[in-house]
Amino acid sequence: MATPETGEGDLSARGKNVENQIVRHVLLVRFQDGAAEDQLRGVFTGLREMLHKIDGVIGFEHGSNNSPEGLNCGLTHIIVITFASVQARDAYLPHPEHLNFAERIGRENIIRELLVLDYIPQNVGGRDT
Repeated sequence: MATPETGEGDLSARGKNVENQIVRHVLLVRFQDGAAEDQLRGVFTGLREMLHKIDGVIGFEHGSNNSPEGLNCGLTHIIVITFASVQARDAYLPHPEHLNFAERIGRENIIRELLVLDYIPQNVGGRDT
């Protein structure tokens, strides 16, 4: 059975001390069918640049879906932005650099569908842990 101590199961960070814990900001995207490759590169480059423009953005990665399971519900790309803390994520959302970027992408109308989830990693480990 999942417990708050194990961090397993459907547990929320609400009400818990989340200061100084990294936050992953996950964007699952389906681009418009006619979106050009250079437009997609512009999205990824623009988000990567947030590492140098906004304090507290400490990581960025992206990729295309390659799962053979067929459970992606039409979503084709993933973008993960890592923040140093909940406070850093909260400062990023209304930051002028982020808002300007989002407005530009909106004008280009290249995103057909977008799903955003944020989480605080629990039980981070690897093979040796």
